Amino acid sequence: MLPNGTVIGRKIISFPIEQDQMEHKLNKIKKAQQNGAMPNKFGGMPRLWTYANNYNRALSEKTAAAIVEFANLYCSDVIVFEHLDMTGKKRGSKKQKLHMWRKRAVLAITTTKAHLLGMRVSTVCAWNTSRLAFDGSGRVERDENNYSMCTFQTGKRYHCDLSASYNIGARYYIRELLNSVQYKSLSETTRLAVEAKVPQLTKRTTCTLSTLISLNAEIERFVA
Repeated sequence: MLPNGTVIGRKIISFPIEQDQMEHKLNKIKKAQQNGAMPNKFGGMPRLWTYANNYNRALSEKTAAAIVEFANLYCSDVIVFEHLDMTGKKRGSKKQKLHMWRKRAVLAITTTKAHLLGMRVSTVCAWNTSRLAFDGSGRVERDENNYSMCTFQTGKRYHCDLSASYNIGARYYIRELLNSVQYKSLSETTRLAVEAKVPQLTKRTTCTLSTLISLNAEIERFVA
């Protein structure tokens, strides 16, 4: 994505075979528990969980490598992630914990690989990135049968994660633009006029790709 909101490349990074194999390993653990496997100080069935954890790590490395490779293909300067709260003890099943550990590992591995190529890694607030449509039409409705797809208020169907990625990139550029020398050099009256035209700026968790496009348009109008 360019600073003006233009999307120059997109890709869904997914490893369905590996995901299925991961589910298979977790199902084996579940079946062992149902057959009376007794928990111990390691949480029960340490051999099966060690196998699952190692496979989870390998999947994280594969995902991170794919992210950095795609970013490098378009000569990206920054890779932007959602800022997820992954500290402290997590509630829920071990399957949920495994998923959170993978996200943390992907972020750490991506950061290391990106720095080796001279790219930076940044994070933005995760609130409403998936819930709001990138075109500014409001909240989306997830499909019941296919949770990865959603329907906008306009009736348009779109991939939910792809829409969220647009909003994540837009929030990064919005933050950078509002902190830039160009924007701060504007008079306070002009900045208030810009923010009045783009009311989503008052609450960053409502910003989408359409907000970035509108912000750029208003700044150009006042600067010109």
